[in-house]
Amino acid sequence: MSHAYYTAESGVRAALRDCFDPTLPCNIVDLGLVRGLIVTLDADAPGAGIPGVPQRHMVALTVTLTNQSEEAEAQLRAQIANRLAGLEFVSRVEVRFDHTEPWTPLQITPAGRRLLGLDGNPTLVQIR
Repeated sequence: MSHAYYTAESGVRAALRDCFDPTLPCNIVDLGLVRGLIVTLDADAPGAGIPGVPQRHMVALTVTLTNQSEEAEAQLRAQIANRLAGLEFVSRVEVRFDHTEPWTPLQITPAGRRLLGLDGNPTLVQIR
């Protein structure tokens, strides 16, 4: 795999930290809502194969929701599409929602727990 692949994937992950769950005040990466991320070179992108034209990538993203509603799904889909459209190395984005395995607070990362004020607060029940 090329170095550009890793750069693109880390850039996508960083951008997804700007996308927030419609219910909880935390980004979708640290909430553990991103279930799958595949970043591949897009051979059909405009300018592909032309020397000097930056490579563009397709992003396939699988996400779950904290709130399984059509409104939450539409909000999150729009946020993700709009945020990733701003990345010059992304040509196409496909967002799929996984409704088979529900989200639980156990999937929140340590950074997410800090953002939500759940870490180190003795008055809150810690989720293990």
